[in-house]
Amino acid sequence: MAGAAVTITVITLSAAHSLGIEVGLGSAVFLSVVASVCAAGTSGVPGGSLMLIPLACGLFGIDQTTAMQVVAVDFIISVLQDSCETALNSSSDVLFTIAGCRRAMKENE
Repeated sequence: MAGAAVTITVITLSAAHSLGIEVGLGSAVFLSVVASVCAAGTSGVPGGSLMLIPLACGLFGIDQTTAMQVVAVDFIISVLQDSCETALNSSSDVLFTIAGCRRAMKENE
């Protein structure tokens, strides 16, 4: 989930910045929370985060035509981006597994 959440957030904030839309800290945090919740359903789908970028762009008033242009640009770089998403998803899974195992080992001592 982490990879898709980061991708949705970064691509949407990049689009907003490119269009000159001011994004406050509260809006960025809200976008991150929405992206994290939405990413739960797209993590297993290759390129699934691309489908949620128009939704996230809509939060900042970016029209759907422009949002789809952002998706088209992201589709071009998706070969590298999808690999990075998968790496981030896997590394966060490993991190939480290690933390859980250490906690279980301390409880058994």
